Amino acid sequence: MSQSVSFLGSMLTYVAMPYQVYRLTHSSLAVGGLGLAELGPLLVTVFLGGALADAIDRRKLVLWTEAALAAGSGLLAVYALLEAPPVWPLFLAAGLMSALSGLQRPSLDSLTPRFVDREEIPAAAALSMVRGSVGMIAGPALAGVLIAGLGLAATYGADFLSYLLSLLAFRVIRAVPPAEGTSGPSLARVLEGFRYATSRQELVGTYVVDFVAMVFGMPLALFPAIADRLGGPRVLGLLYAAPAVGALVASLTSRWTPRVHRHGRAVLAAAAAWGLAIVAFGFCDRFPLALGFLAIAGAADAVSGLFRMTIWNQTIPDDLRGRLASIEIVSYTSGPLLGHAEAGAAAALGGVRFSVVSGGALCVAGVVACAVLLPGFLAYDARACRSRA
Repeated sequence: MSQSVSFLGSMLTYVAMPYQVYRLTHSSLAVGGLGLAELGPLLVTVFLGGALADAIDRRKLVLWTEAALAAGSGLLAVYALLEAPPVWPLFLAAGLMSALSGLQRPSLDSLTPRFVDREEIPAAAALSMVRGSVGMIAGPALAGVLIAGLGLAATYGADFLSYLLSLLAFRVIRAVPPAEGTSGPSLARVLEGFRYATSRQELVGTYVVDFVAMVFGMPLALFPAIADRLGGPRVLGLLYAAPAVGALVASLTSRWTPRVHRHGRAVLAAAAAWGLAIVAFGFCDRFPLALGFLAIAGAADAVSGLFRMTIWNQTIPDDLRGRLASIEIVSYTSGPLLGHAEAGAAAALGGVRFSVVSGGALCVAGVVACAVLLPGFLAYDARACRSRA
């Protein structure tokens, strides 16, 4: 409940901030720069957040960071009321809120194995994908309506209210203290997590494949420019929501996934399908067809995410979960953030279509390279993992 409410509100800011930057600068390159502004602070705090998640009460850390994120949304709402404000405070706000998310997400993501039996992990992953998909559909659509009808300040204000509701929901969750005998956070413990992750190709594969797909095949920074040409804020909301529609359909029809045991191959196939769908989207001149290919891309990404989450939650020991979650977060958040910058830079050099199509093609090429270079990931079989558990 708490994650659903908070994520829905976060999607409002996810749409509003790039739109505000584009309105102030009329530059896709500037919109892509938001990703770089968020990436640096995230990399600074996420590993500290992972170490803290394995050393203190995870619920308490989530509550404190959620309150700080609420304050950030409130300040954005106030800033949006100014007439023709400078753009640099938006980049500063994006960096600060990304830093807070880096502290929070390892604790948040590592709660699931504490509350869910191992056999139910795939179902929990599917439920998480449904929750995320609904938020990504409703959030951008609502953001488009709010921006067009009430303005940016009201959109940020709605995000602020969602954080308050999320805080109330989190308070009813029981405490999640660290295991007995756990030492405090330290660089040595962070490095221990890295050594564990890099010792297993099935984990390395989940990180690298998603990173490659998101860096080269994530055209979100171009959506404001595309929407500006096709109809404005309401169209912008549909562009952001279309991949989530596909993800929701894939999640709701995911009962077949427990029958798949070669999870590495499933992730590779889904990531390649994402790239191909993005290439097709880049060639589309009709808006409905473009939405259709975005939905197909979203469905492929949901399948990839479901199997990646299953590998993580079924194989990583709880005493390492926070630190490994920090690596997961870097892989699936730094990719899109760098992807925004890559898409904006490619658009500045060769145009919007060149940026989208070339990015999708590089995504497919990167997935093929991962399959060749990571044979352990390609061969990963969940049945063998269960037999060792």
